[in-house]
Amino acid sequence: MVTDEAGREHHYTRINGITVHHVEQGSGAPVVLCHGFPHLWFSWHRQISALAAAGYRVIAPDMRGMGQTSAPTDPEDYSVAAITADLVGLLDALGIDQATFVGLDFGAFAIYDLAMLAPERVRAVIGLENPAAPHNPEVPPLTEYRAMGEQHFLHIEYFREPDRADRELAAAPRQFFHKVFWTLSGECDFFKTFQYPPGTSYIDAMEKPPPLPWAWLSEAELDYFVSEYTRTGFTGGLNWYRSMDIKWQERRAFEGVESQVPAWFIGSERDVDLEGFHGDDPIALMRRQFPDLRDVQMIPRAGHMVQLEASDEVNRILLDYLSRIEP
Repeated sequence: MVTDEAGREHHYTRINGITVHHVEQGSGAPVVLCHGFPHLWFSWHRQISALAAAGYRVIAPDMRGMGQTSAPTDPEDYSVAAITADLVGLLDALGIDQATFVGLDFGAFAIYDLAMLAPERVRAVIGLENPAAPHNPEVPPLTEYRAMGEQHFLHIEYFREPDRADRELAAAPRQFFHKVFWTLSGECDFFKTFQYPPGTSYIDAMEKPPPLPWAWLSEAELDYFVSEYTRTGFTGGLNWYRSMDIKWQERRAFEGVESQVPAWFIGSERDVDLEGFHGDDPIALMRRQFPDLRDVQMIPRAGHMVQLEASDEVNRILLDYLSRIEP
């Protein structure tokens, strides 16, 4: 265990056949923060300190394949079963019977799967931006996205094929993060990338962002993401996309099944996923899986980088939700 300058403890634990790095701060009711791609535990650093100061035991793992957690090279190792076992194993290693789970992007899908497969370990789920795992019961998602990618550039189709994306992103990690964080924010229109033809690289499809610092991101914060992905490469993170059909097949087992776990949701008005990847009524999709959806709050002007774009507002809502989950 190592303690950093902010008082956060960094732990490295053998769980489910891999080494999991997680950051921990505070004491009290446990709250687990799960990130997506291209993120790290550090995506939550402003939430960790705020929740810990309010009296919670905050746990933020580097999810499988990213940061300082092991990154298996085979997409088969990024199944629902494997990721759920990672989260259950983390609770077991920490001696925690039950926790509240907060997730964004792939992290949101991970906590929803956990609530379906191990509900006894989940006090509540709080989803950010992504209300339900993409799921067309008739067509595997990568087939669906491939058809879209034949019409115009689509990042999911770009990520699907091994080697090219891994190589191009690893060759220019600073340029990628500078562009993608801006492109995913509420200050940019992600869908302008669709104007580019199939075969375009993701970096080329994104517009040039203004220089840092931005109102919500410093150069030093960007440096952390760049340094970690420079060290590890991108294959682990991209395997979350490459395993989408595997997860689709696993989730068919609980098609139409309702979870009794209490759920809460935070979205933002300019989020690309809510606008373009979850149908006409995204919240209805989540309520179909989590009928005990107790509150939904939308943050104005922010995009998919909401933890950083609107940190104070996210922290305020999280603390409100947690006060109702753990009174």
